[in-house]
Amino acid sequence: MADGSDSPKEACGVFGVRDQHQPVAHLTYLGLYALQHRGQESAGIAVSDGTKVTVDKDMGLVSTIFSSHRLQALPGTMAIGHVRYATTGASAWNNAQPISRYAGGVYFALGHNGNLVNTRELTAHTGEGEAGSDSDVVAALLAQHMTHHNSDLADATLHVLPRLHGAYSFVIMDEARLIGARDPHGFRPLFLGSLDTGGWVLASETPALDVVGARTVREIDPGEMVIIDDDGVRSVQFATGQPRALCSFEFVYIARPDGHLAGIGVHAARRRMGIALAQQAPADADMVMPIPDSSIPGAQGYAQAAGIAYGDGLIKNRYIGRTFIAPSQQLRDSAVRLKFNAIGDNVTGKRLVVVEDSIVRATTLRATMRLLRDAGAAEIHLRVLSPPYRWPCYYGLDTHDRHTLVAATMTVDEIRDHLGADSLAYLDIDTMLTAITTDQSGFCTACLTGDYPTPIPGASEARIGTGTR
Repeated sequence: MADGSDSPKEACGVFGVRDQHQPVAHLTYLGLYALQHRGQESAGIAVSDGTKVTVDKDMGLVSTIFSSHRLQALPGTMAIGHVRYATTGASAWNNAQPISRYAGGVYFALGHNGNLVNTRELTAHTGEGEAGSDSDVVAALLAQHMTHHNSDLADATLHVLPRLHGAYSFVIMDEARLIGARDPHGFRPLFLGSLDTGGWVLASETPALDVVGARTVREIDPGEMVIIDDDGVRSVQFATGQPRALCSFEFVYIARPDGHLAGIGVHAARRRMGIALAQQAPADADMVMPIPDSSIPGAQGYAQAAGIAYGDGLIKNRYIGRTFIAPSQQLRDSAVRLKFNAIGDNVTGKRLVVVEDSIVRATTLRATMRLLRDAGAAEIHLRVLSPPYRWPCYYGLDTHDRHTLVAATMTVDEIRDHLGADSLAYLDIDTMLTAITTDQSGFCTACLTGDYPTPIPGASEARIGTGTR
């Protein structure tokens, strides 16, 4: 990971809305704001007024891109939006989304959460040379089908979707209709919501529905496409029979704790992980503390189960985005202190249980452990709410290079020594999944097991199996 952070970068977020009675650009802004944790590199909104589609996107955060004047310049009754972290394609303006195309007399826009694994094969059929991203390839295939077959966007989408392999949750729209689609394995979440005004909303997570006042109707099923137009919502099942493989890391790290996935409360699941971790790997300590923010529920659960006081040992700067990329070790150390600072009064002389959601590359975590030592921590017992992250993710997280994953090259004892902890323990995979739900089936655990639900072209190190639990 270029910025040295320890958790995997998020998987992008998508939002879509169709409403005749509210300013849809403003609703989309609110929805994207609620999904900002899923991607901080770029953001964009596309709006239709029934006759044309207007796209506005830029690099940066939602709040810094879209002023009230910029939103007022996007009138319409239908919109889609996207927040991005690059998993395929460079971090550059031309790869910001929504992506837009004109084909067959129709202008359409597309937002994608996930990552395709057969992009190279698909690119060969577009006739456009090297693609900027997998999302670009999908837009090209849609435009190609609409032009050559004189079809509308919905028909083109139904034709293209079965050709895509990997993870995708799409929001797509033209002048007249809004489309949502989810891959046959359901790697990434997508929800349908309804507004009191009669409008409809699509979003990657339920908090984005909550923030615009929408009621969660249901999840879009794996292999399902929904079409929202003047006649309401129509559903088409374009693929069946594939084992469900919802990303387990949505529960560990990615999703907001105030949301629900697969009918499961994320906050409660993380708290159960902490309780299970305390039972599996107890420690004699004075205080349990999280590394903010996603590990907070797990640390609370650990403290509850262990009967140890819960406290805050680190303060996180709420205004920092990606970790500062610095040219020297001294500046890199300062960058960690910009992100975290120890609360000396809570840490000095204490035996600490430090709870983290995951360890991917360990660069920032190592510096954070050193920060706690410098603040006077007597002992550090590091506890991780997930198993060792040993395998690349090809379905939407930025961990494609296995050689950068610390657990792929070090034993647990070596990682402990590398981080400077007194002890280190990870949650077992079966225990983690049981903490999420009593039914362990239906989750992708490829990054933890190397068991991938789909073939990964060109990835010789991948162990291809069922990929589900």
